[in-house]
Amino acid sequence: MTLPALLRAIVAFRWRIAAVTLLLVAGGGMAILLWPRSYVAQATVAPAETTAIATSSLLAPAPFAAGGLLDPRPGGNFAVYLSALRGVEAAAMLTRETPLLAHLTERRGAGPMGAIRRALGLRIEADLDDAATWLDRSLAVTQDLTSITWTLALPHRDRVQGLDALARLHAFAEAKVRADIAALAAARAAALERRLAAETDLHLRSMLYDLLGQAQRAGLIAQVDTAVAARLVDPPSVEIRPSLPNRPLLLVLLLVAAPLASLLGAACVVLLREPAPGPRLGGGLGGLRERPAEPP
Repeated sequence: MTLPALLRAIVAFRWRIAAVTLLLVAGGGMAILLWPRSYVAQATVAPAETTAIATSSLLAPAPFAAGGLLDPRPGGNFAVYLSALRGVEAAAMLTRETPLLAHLTERRGAGPMGAIRRALGLRIEADLDDAATWLDRSLAVTQDLTSITWTLALPHRDRVQGLDALARLHAFAEAKVRADIAALAAARAAALERRLAAETDLHLRSMLYDLLGQAQRAGLIAQVDTAVAARLVDPPSVEIRPSLPNRPLLLVLLLVAAPLASLLGAACVVLLREPAPGPRLGGGLGGLRERPAEPP
């Protein structure tokens, strides 16, 4: 079929295309307006390694060493902090200290999918795996391209619970990094003390005392410093009005996509209804010629 013929056929279907477009807009708009909205809790953090008096700098054998302080990539204690935010231990902490499992169970049992799960006898109650999956999908960690700060965003349908969950996640990840450093420093100090108790060489004892002093300094700094991995630039806060999903943007996209989808569907219907061309008879290249009837 040629393009003009296809356009004429589509114009002939204009009222059907308009009806389908209206149905798509009405159905999609209803789904967008009825979709539950969520509040977004946000916090801005910066790696503690970006300052010369950071804990990681004080823990080094040569404090205030130049180089690597302004590296935008997450590394060191801050990388451990970002990994701990989405870990299974963080999800287990939320299940213990917040009503996350009840919230996820309510979401799994609501709507058409909840009715389907009950009809099929599927599990409705949420468990730790569901909490870990929700945390991994919901928590967004975005780096600012113009600075060394990172934004933590956590959407939640309950405003208070979302803010509380984000604050607990930050405190948990920071405490985990601090506890790991303190435990490592204590283990090193204990091993060095045992070695000093059995060592008799004066030169080796002097070197061991230097190492013991570094381990004790690391343990002391980890206990008293408030920001070991991440410094809070903007403390956790939550918006007053829900913003997810973005209804105006989705409605605009629906108004653009619905007519295009209707036109594409009409074009496909016209092309599918076109009869297949049969073999040609008569002259022409590759055609078949009829022989005249022979006289008896």
